[in-house]
Amino acid sequence: MNQQKTQVLVVGGALTGLSAAVFLAHKDVRVTVVERHPDLLLHPRLRGITPRTVEVLRQVGLGPAIRQESFRGGGDDVFVPLRANTLADEYEPVEEADHAESVDPRTYSPSAYAGIDQDRLELLLRDRARELGADIRYLTEVTALDQDVDGVTVTVRDRAGGGEGAIRADYVIAADGANSRIRTWLGIATDGPGVLFDTITAIVDANLSAAVRGRKIGIAYLQKPRPFSSMMPHDDSGTRWLFSTGYDPRRESVEDFTTERVAEMVRDASGLDEIDVSLRPQIPGTDVTVLGFPIGAHVARSYHSGRVFLAGDAARIQPPTGGFGGSTGIQDAHNLAWKLAAVLNGWAGPGLLDTYDAERRPYGRLAMQQAFARFGDRMAGGAEVELLDYSAVTMGFRYASAAVPGNHETEPIPAVELRAQPGTRAPHHPTADGGSLLDLYGETFVLLAGHHGQLWAKTAKDLGTAMGVEVHPYVLGADIDTEGGEKAHGIGAHGAVLVRPDGFVAWRGQSTAKDPAAVLAEVLRTVLARQG
Repeated sequence: MNQQKTQVLVVGGALTGLSAAVFLAHKDVRVTVVERHPDLLLHPRLRGITPRTVEVLRQVGLGPAIRQESFRGGGDDVFVPLRANTLADEYEPVEEADHAESVDPRTYSPSAYAGIDQDRLELLLRDRARELGADIRYLTEVTALDQDVDGVTVTVRDRAGGGEGAIRADYVIAADGANSRIRTWLGIATDGPGVLFDTITAIVDANLSAAVRGRKIGIAYLQKPRPFSSMMPHDDSGTRWLFSTGYDPRRESVEDFTTERVAEMVRDASGLDEIDVSLRPQIPGTDVTVLGFPIGAHVARSYHSGRVFLAGDAARIQPPTGGFGGSTGIQDAHNLAWKLAAVLNGWAGPGLLDTYDAERRPYGRLAMQQAFARFGDRMAGGAEVELLDYSAVTMGFRYASAAVPGNHETEPIPAVELRAQPGTRAPHHPTADGGSLLDLYGETFVLLAGHHGQLWAKTAKDLGTAMGVEVHPYVLGADIDTEGGEKAHGIGAHGAVLVRPDGFVAWRGQSTAKDPAAVLAEVLRTVLARQG
């Protein structure tokens, strides 16, 4: 059997898998993606991504394209969830404490929420991954996986031609969805309530302008044709929609939802009895117009086993309320990619990879709990779990791992209160040229020093050279024209902050040190799991 080689094999070519391919290829890691379907699904699935997710995609050059492909042509996207009996009835806004922000989000991020559907975003990611050199293969199904101390051998089947082959990889990322076959093979169990209910979805063409009457809608949660129904616009004209409704797979199957039946359900949901309704295929090259999806909540008990890592829905699932799911998967990939690149390129020890589970699994649990709380709030009019500030969930989460030496704090922080606390995403702070200090991050370690912190900066540069690790130092007010940078980062004129390649704060020294070289050397060795 022919065996090919790659550094990282990604199983699953949807949102998380393609994101992993982009982030890895951007760091010059050889990456191969295998996907069992013939092409990308035409189903939108998610409606948008959070500002933090836009930030990480800006790092790989996708910011302008995302804004262009977002609804309203890159204008300010506002997601408006509503409740009603039918689309034509009066709406009840879904009031959530987490969205009642008293501070303009632009004060804590240069990136706005992007109202881009998943199918559009996946096209951008695929194009960018290929542009960066990623190898993406469709109709390729993984049938077996065997790992040893040196790597992973994956057996694949060509679903078009029927032949078998093998791919040898240093590491594998399982981004193969909620029912992850690889997670099952690894024997990793999940915790959580599991499947809450099942839905069928359809992309429909129907002119619902008479029901909408010019009102702004992000998603409408409806009681017709049955509870747990929803409609979401899929364009700006009000003529293409994503329709979804719950069903019981013990009593009926997806195949029972014929074109005629779904069309009638859309009429009931819209409150317009006489409209024309047509359904679009959702899988390229087929006439499949109705898909079934389980809505549930669980988190894997571990995000990795040996050289195999779970990401996205393979690691955790949650209800779509809150819009955390897709963004969580993209940020899983972002967190893992720089660590894999560091290990593969020889400037970090393999222990760094253990911090992926230590950092992302607690966040997966937080996102699941908060999505579950919002599910109760939107669908049933009340949440059983306290709703945290939205910016704290999406921007202010905090890592506690060996890659953040000495930090044990994990309580999320509202984004406006981010001050370079260790384990948090480094704060956005404007520069004189109209940019953001966030633009410094994404490639290497960055050390920001106060305006009297030249010794920190020189030490960081020399130490990085000696250790074979890129560390780019900047003295605030000298190397970077910005005002108030020290206060924004919680340091004095003699202090410094070390920011990881993913933009999270690894360490903060609020003032000078007797031996800055010893301090930074210990921090870098700890973060990178290097011995000696």
